[in-house]
Amino acid sequence: MAGGWAHHQEMNVKPTLKTISGLSGLAIATVSRALGDAPDISSLTKEKVRKIADEIGYIPNRAGVRLRTGRTNVISLIMSTDTEVMNMTARLISAIALGLRDTPYHLNMTHYFPGDDPMKPIRYIVETGSADVIIFNQIEPNDPRVQYLVEKKFPFTMHGRSCSNEKQSFVDFDNAEFAKLGIESLAKNKRKEILMIAPPQDQSYGLEMVMSAKNSAKTFNISLKVIPNVTSDSSIEAISTAVTKEISNNKNFDGILVASPNSAMAAVAGFENLGLKIGKDIDLVAKDAVDFLKLFRNEIIVIREDMDIAGEKLALAAIHAAQNPDSEPLQYIDQPKCY
Repeated sequence: MAGGWAHHQEMNVKPTLKTISGLSGLAIATVSRALGDAPDISSLTKEKVRKIADEIGYIPNRAGVRLRTGRTNVISLIMSTDTEVMNMTARLISAIALGLRDTPYHLNMTHYFPGDDPMKPIRYIVETGSADVIIFNQIEPNDPRVQYLVEKKFPFTMHGRSCSNEKQSFVDFDNAEFAKLGIESLAKNKRKEILMIAPPQDQSYGLEMVMSAKNSAKTFNISLKVIPNVTSDSSIEAISTAVTKEISNNKNFDGILVASPNSAMAAVAGFENLGLKIGKDIDLVAKDAVDFLKLFRNEIIVIREDMDIAGEKLALAAIHAAQNPDSEPLQYIDQPKCY
C-alpha cells in the first residue's frame, strides 16, 4: 500500500476516492459510503477506509460530496459574539467538536452580533444549503427560529427549549432544579434575604429558573429579590455595582443566587467592596461548568452543569437529525450536580 501511494506522492497528486479505492481494494462507491458513515457498511470496513484516508492525507471535496450525496457533512453552530456568552460556552464548543470526532461531520461556527436579527444566519444556512444541520442556543419562548426550521423541514437541534413540552430536538440543563437546589442550600445555611442575578428573561431558561427560585423561596419562607436591570450575561462591572447598591440599601441580604461563573465573581466583588466575607456574612450559590469557582473562592456553593455531556449529546442529536430527519428527535436534560 505504501509503495503505491509513494508513487502518487512523487507525482504530487492529490489523494482522491479513487486513490483510497486502489489502496484498499474496495470499490469507489464502497469507499465513499464508508467515509459517509453509511449504515450498510461494516465498522471494520469504515475503520480500514478511514485509516487509509488519514495516512494519505485525504481531504473530502465538499462540493463533490454535495453533488454526489446532496449533503455537505457540515454541522453549523450558530452563536452570538456576546463576550459573556462566549466565555460561558467555550467548553461547550470544544465538547461538540470532540463529539464529532471520528465521524464524517465537520463543525462550522456561524456568528451573529448582539443586536442583530438571530434569524439572519438561520435563513442564510437554509437558503444556501451550506450545512446539513444547525445547532443554536439562547432559546426564546416560542422561538421563531424553531417555527421557521420546522416549516422548512431543515434538521436542527437546540441547546435549550422553546417550551416546557418541547417536541423538537434539544439538549438542556434542568434550570428549575438548579434554582430549587440553590434556594434549598441557602435555606439550610439559615439565610433569609436572598438576591438573585437571573439569566435574561427573554430566554426560556431564564424564565424557568426565576419561576423555580420564587416557588422554592415561598416553600422555605424566605425573601427573594431578582436584581433589576442586570442579568447573568451583563458585564462584571455592571453586576458588581448592582450588588453593592442592593446590599448598601438593605443590609439584611445574606444570600445570593447566580446563574453563571462571571456573575458569581462579579457578585463577590460587589459585596467584598462593603467588607462582607463570603461564608460568614453572606453565602453565594452559583452554576459552574469548568470547576473554576472553587479555586476563586472555596466558600462558594457550586452546582455543576456538565458542558462536556451537553456537547457530546448535542453532537449526537445533530447527527441523528441530519441522518434520520423523519424519526423521533433526540432529547436530553442534564441534571445539576452539587459539590
